[in-house]
Amino acid sequence: KKTSLVVVRSDGSLNLNTGSSAGARRLDQLVTNAVAVSASLLSTSSTSLAVLIHELLLYEALREGLEEEMDRDNRVCVMGEDVGHYGGSYKVTRGLADKFGDLRVLDTPIAENAFTGMGIGAAMTGLRPIVEGMNMGFLLLAFNQISNNCGMLHYTSGGQFTIPIVIRGPGGVGRQLGAEHSQRLESYFQSIPGIQMVACSTPYNAKGLMKAAIRSENPVILFEHVLLYNLKERIPDEEYICNLEEAEMVRPGEHITILTYSRMRYHVMQAAKTLVNKGYDPEVIDIRSLKPFDLHTIGNSVKKTHRVLIVEECMRTGGIGASLTAAINENFIDYLDAPIVCLSSQDVPTPYAGTLEEFTIVQPAQIVTAVEQLCQ
Repeated sequence: KKTSLVVVRSDGSLNLNTGSSAGARRLDQLVTNAVAVSASLLSTSSTSLAVLIHELLLYEALREGLEEEMDRDNRVCVMGEDVGHYGGSYKVTRGLADKFGDLRVLDTPIAENAFTGMGIGAAMTGLRPIVEGMNMGFLLLAFNQISNNCGMLHYTSGGQFTIPIVIRGPGGVGRQLGAEHSQRLESYFQSIPGIQMVACSTPYNAKGLMKAAIRSENPVILFEHVLLYNLKERIPDEEYICNLEEAEMVRPGEHITILTYSRMRYHVMQAAKTLVNKGYDPEVIDIRSLKPFDLHTIGNSVKKTHRVLIVEECMRTGGIGASLTAAINENFIDYLDAPIVCLSSQDVPTPYAGTLEEFTIVQPAQIVTAVEQLCQ
């Protein structure tokens, strides 16, 4: 619901939308100060600043970004299973079919390889499609199209074609969806040349990254976490986009650099509260761009703190953290006073039981322990 004028305090405080469900109870564990009004909306002074804003849940922010780009450019279209009048499995496309019609919001058969290939073909012929995977795990069925077509056609055609396509959908651990529906495919797709990857973590960057991805001439995979869809934040009424290749400074600090993204941002910020009470001053960066990495922001932080902890929900073997560790060692090893530590999910299929599910991923207490050991 939009409001005409809201006074935003410089602490960026807000309330999370929670309920009685298991998913909502887990949202209670997220740290509210990890989501706040973007720094660009806040003055450097401690006084309050009046700005035109409205409050949205993350899935609503994604939809608002989609709708604005479909209004702006009639080449933008959406396709996927149940994205039409049903509005998508997580309601990201709700209402778009009524507004833009069935040709621009296209319900597809249950055939990920077919409609992903169709989206790539549409991009080759001048459209700007957004392909929704109902669950990121289902996109494994389209791996051939994403790898051999989406990522390579610009190169193999000698530059005759660009592939301005966005592939997006939910994934991640936290809703007891079992092993096959709790996939984190960042590590699968990171080795495909020609594709950019970004992960949203707040309503603000969800909308900004969606709009930027749609406008990009490159194929972009946008990773969304199922446990963050009901996260609420105030975002500006005026148009904005986020840089697809830029990390976000979540918390400045001096003692250690903590690099993270998506849901783990909130585990890190929960740990940061404990660390501050213990006398540590961690710097927290949401890397957002999973490919390519923002080595400028990361490097400046490493040069300042000289210690790095990476926290991810990806599995340890071959994950984003492994690639990020290699990149930092290659570029900034002379600035490190300690080896890089990477906390990742265990290399096991995600259990169905909630307690076991949580046991497989990184918890705030582990982050606190790792920082204490690194800073000794």
